[in-house]
Amino acid sequence: MTPTPGTPPTGPGRPRRPGRRLGAAAVAALLLAAVPAGAAVSADAATPKSATGPQGQKLTVSATTGLDPAGAKIRVTGEGYGTTSGIYVALCKDNGANRVPSPCLGGADMSGGSKNSQWIVPKGDPYEGELALPFGPGGTFDVEIEIRSEGDGLDCADVPCSVVTRADHRASGDRTQDVRIPVTFAGREPGEPGGEGVDVPAGTVSYKPVADFTSAGKPLDLLLHPDSKKLYVGADNIPDTADTDERGLYVLNPEDGKAESRITDAPGSTGALRASAAARISGPLPGDGVVYNYPLRGVGSAKAGDTAATGVWLAGSTITDIAPGTAPGTVLVAQGAKLSEIERATGTATRSLTLPGGTQFAADHARGAVWFSDFAAGKLHRVDLASFAVTASVDLPGTDSIAGFTEVDPASGAVWVGVNRSVLVFDATGKPVKTLVGKDLARDAAFDAAGGRAFVAWQDGGDLSDPANDNNGTLTVYDSTDFTPAAKDLSLPGNQTQLGAASLAVEPGGATVFVTSPAEGKVTRLTRQVSPLVTQAPADRSVRAGEEVALTARAEGTPEPSVRWQVSTDGSQTWRELDGATEPVLTFTAKSAQDGYRYRAEFRNDVGTTRTAPVTLTVTEATGGDTGGGNGGSGDTTTGGAATGGDGSTGGDSDGDGSDGGTSTGASGSSGGSGSSAGSSGSTVGGGSVGGNTGAGTTSGGSLAATGITVISVTLLAAALLGGGLLIHRRARRRTSGLA
Repeated sequence: MTPTPGTPPTGPGRPRRPGRRLGAAAVAALLLAAVPAGAAVSADAATPKSATGPQGQKLTVSATTGLDPAGAKIRVTGEGYGTTSGIYVALCKDNGANRVPSPCLGGADMSGGSKNSQWIVPKGDPYEGELALPFGPGGTFDVEIEIRSEGDGLDCADVPCSVVTRADHRASGDRTQDVRIPVTFAGREPGEPGGEGVDVPAGTVSYKPVADFTSAGKPLDLLLHPDSKKLYVGADNIPDTADTDERGLYVLNPEDGKAESRITDAPGSTGALRASAAARISGPLPGDGVVYNYPLRGVGSAKAGDTAATGVWLAGSTITDIAPGTAPGTVLVAQGAKLSEIERATGTATRSLTLPGGTQFAADHARGAVWFSDFAAGKLHRVDLASFAVTASVDLPGTDSIAGFTEVDPASGAVWVGVNRSVLVFDATGKPVKTLVGKDLARDAAFDAAGGRAFVAWQDGGDLSDPANDNNGTLTVYDSTDFTPAAKDLSLPGNQTQLGAASLAVEPGGATVFVTSPAEGKVTRLTRQVSPLVTQAPADRSVRAGEEVALTARAEGTPEPSVRWQVSTDGSQTWRELDGATEPVLTFTAKSAQDGYRYRAEFRNDVGTTRTAPVTLTVTEATGGDTGGGNGGSGDTTTGGAATGGDGSTGGDSDGDGSDGGTSTGASGSSGGSGSSAGSSGSTVGGGSVGGNTGAGTTSGGSLAATGITVISVTLLAAALLGGGLLIHRRARRRTSGLA
């Protein structure tokens, strides 16, 4: 709902009070009666910070660092704001100069219980009193707001946040009222690891397709050999290339996908060699090579360079699953519901067990178990490998449709079972611990035990008449301990299940992943990327003019991030890059004109951009004074001209040395007195002095907590925070975004 100007918004069940407005003096009187003298304004003892706006507004916040993430009260004051337009005061995501600060904490409050934001309007405004505070003389205000690190679509652990002023909903596109003061919560202090992610959170992991291998027919299964590092691919024919026989076991170079070897022949039912597909790969052979199943009942082995596989043909029914056995030279084989351990050299079954049902299993040799899935009956059976007997059975809910996979996490023994569009996770004892739900069919899982990550390939159903299908699959990555997402989901265009299930292979450490798409006849190579994560950040510095300053920042990421140093001369309102400042350490000679400048390092790679929290440089006069007129250090290479007026009232340089740290073109500040450094120690963020020609000035932002003034806590009926020209109300039953 957007209120008509002059008509205060009203909430459901909350009648308006026609013809009545409460003036600022009355509000203050009422609230002062309720607030004890000397009430604390913040639990944080951090130094207050100030910033100036595009029209000379001054904004001051009582505490900006070490704030309690669960909630902190801060005092916000302002002066020099326009008396013709209203503003909001709130905690918002800082999107940079000339970008609307949004989203913000707190929305329009119909109950009057929220103090996350304040609405301030010119005197006589229709909203004054019941909903908004009026400006004081000279466009001043003094309010208290309650902020926390997360809420209403805002998470200050992931994005940079600032206490801001911005035009209210009647002028949402007006950026002249934007003044921003960055704040950090405990755990995200300047100098702490992490940094402020700009487009994605710092340290965001994602996977990028870097190559498609089409050299292995219709890929059915994968194994990245732990010793030889070769990529083994079991393959069948692609239907639309029937004139070429592509069946066999392929050995690929994992970097470029070139086929180094192809094993096409294996012994059939009579022992004679015949062309055969490679359906399932059981596991690696020492040094190189794999054991695999070829249709219908073949168990073979081969390595790179072999002209044919060695193998045996089993009696009985079709092999439906295969895994390494309990002794060298044996394999575990499922032929429907029958589980056997087979000698690879002879095909003899050393022991067998017939289960109630099922076709698929996963072996956990570290814990002496086989987990056998009976999807039709909705059961998961545990078979003890020592006794070769069923020792437990648990329910598999929702298994009345499409069977996916059964895999064991080697690190924990957890059993991951793909069923329809879900993955059911059981612990090593068979206790259900988690259900992961995807938008596609769960088809395979693989694990990086060292990194504690689980990878799941989800395939589209391939039936475009089904509204749930879009012909695209998905790769998801989870923390295998708490099952939280460990990387951004990756879309797999065209990966659908009509011609076979996708399979995965993961390089130890998780830097590279291979995923098959049988329908497209390809194996896609994916590499891990990580957005920059700050590992070392600079801290605030206090020096004397003429001293050397060294600021250090480092970050890690994949690809390796580059760094650019940036400076702000207006209290973080605007930033610019320093020419040539592309090393982890920024060094320059401090000048008095740089007092109050803020610096940060920005790291970039293909994944995203991360910045260190801004730090402030405090420069005091060197003994004997500063004569000005010198060359600035590399801390800011913009050329600065000297002001002709010594009072610095316009925000320019007043000491004749070029306050941006560049080469000065002024003489000695002719209007500021002979040889004086007029106004040079004025506002630390505004660029000009408030001290006139005395050269003394006052630094911006004193200790507000020491003024002895009781904070006036104004309870407004609504903060009326706006996004995109629409007033967004805080719903009584659920909270909504404050500023969009």
